[in-house]
Amino acid sequence: MTMYMAESRKTLIIIPTYNESESIEKLLDDIFCLYAEELDVLVIDDSSPDGTAGIVKKIQQENSRVFLKQRPGKMGLGTAYIEGFKYALDYGYERVIEMDADYSHDPKVVGEMLERSADADLVIGSRYIGNTVNVVNWPLGRLILSKMASIYTRFITGMPVSDPTSGYKCFSSNVLNVIDLNRVKSQGYSFQIEMNYRVWKKGFTIKEVPIIFFDRAVGKSKMTKKNIVEAIWVVWWLKLLSLAGRL
Repeated sequence: MTMYMAESRKTLIIIPTYNESESIEKLLDDIFCLYAEELDVLVIDDSSPDGTAGIVKKIQQENSRVFLKQRPGKMGLGTAYIEGFKYALDYGYERVIEMDADYSHDPKVVGEMLERSADADLVIGSRYIGNTVNVVNWPLGRLILSKMASIYTRFITGMPVSDPTSGYKCFSSNVLNVIDLNRVKSQGYSFQIEMNYRVWKKGFTIKEVPIIFFDRAVGKSKMTKKNIVEAIWVVWWLKLLSLAGRL
């Protein structure tokens, strides 16, 4: 048994969904097969037209550790996670994990992230530790874009994070209590950058664990040109906020 077994119901996994009916049932099954009584899952669904929320409701009838928040429309990844963070704080969870619904994040890594969180305030599942690139089935153009975004972000902000756009992360509640979540405005990849930067500037401990990132096996990528443009300017905005003492 791993060291976090005794800390039952202290961890919440947040999974934002939009049209994830093909994967959400299997993902939840896999999570609870691996971790049984060790954690809860909150699905935040933006009114998926494919019936994702309905599938989660059926699962809830048999699993009391699955929770669902339904939102009136597509409101963005950042707002979903902020809503999930606030839920976690309201209900007293000690650790909060961000996770995609499309199997790009291997649920088997959750255990390692929880173990590393014993001496870290934020644990990031990193695709790019050192000179290693652990990405499967991405087109070359998207891989280059992602890697360059990491280099660009580190260069502008000085933040010592190898994979600042990763969406597979484990926060301690101490971090989320200190950060003013109402001031976090970014979406998409920029949201990940902003949260990492705010954690780092507050002096919290950040550690990275290597992961293998799998391109989604079902559904379509939700990355847009707007996300890319936002990621370009948000690093400058964050740096200016920091210099002005307004983070």
